[in-house]
Amino acid sequence: MANELDELTGPVNPEGKDVNVIQKQLPVKVGVGSTIFEIVLWVLGIIPGIVFLFLKIKAKNYLQQLQQKLQHDASQIDNYLEQRVVVLQNTAKILERSIELDKSTFTQIAALRSGHIGEEERSAVNSQIDNLHAQLNVALERYPELKAHEDIQQAMNQNAYLQKEITAARELYNDTVNQWNRDIFAWPTKMIVAARAGYTTRIPFSASEETKQRAREVIF
Repeated sequence: MANELDELTGPVNPEGKDVNVIQKQLPVKVGVGSTIFEIVLWVLGIIPGIVFLFLKIKAKNYLQQLQQKLQHDASQIDNYLEQRVVVLQNTAKILERSIELDKSTFTQIAALRSGHIGEEERSAVNSQIDNLHAQLNVALERYPELKAHEDIQQAMNQNAYLQKEITAARELYNDTVNQWNRDIFAWPTKMIVAARAGYTTRIPFSASEETKQRAREVIF
């Protein structure tokens, strides 16, 4: 039998294809078959029914713990985002002492430091931080002599480090989201528990269209 997906004969798209994260949560649903399956276990005897009952309790505990891990992984991203905002704020203050900086920059940075970052807002906040970083870079490009400023150099190094940490934290978060999305559809135990609890799939972290566009630009 030939390979269903043959990279040698195609078909291929010579123009390539970009991908996007679909912002849609899929609910977990089970049909009548799952109910019949549980009934049959009790009909076969009390032991199979009790065993499956304990398996469901174990699955419920597992999914609840996985939800807590999702919250922990998300909070790690938030922590790094907060630290990056602080670094940008300090950089802006240093620049202000040397050059005339757009006052709206401080307003935008201050807004990012207020309130809790929600799950749906995390990608947007990250994009806003990237935009502010770009604005500060533009200001530095106009005054190249400032790049040698020790405090500015240290701040930019901290920003680069935090960008890497945010990327690593996003990978960890997305791995946990992927684990959640697979486990809630693992029939019978976890899927039945997830459906009864009203669980849905989680949406992984995604980059904004503006960030993707900048990634396509020629840097050098």
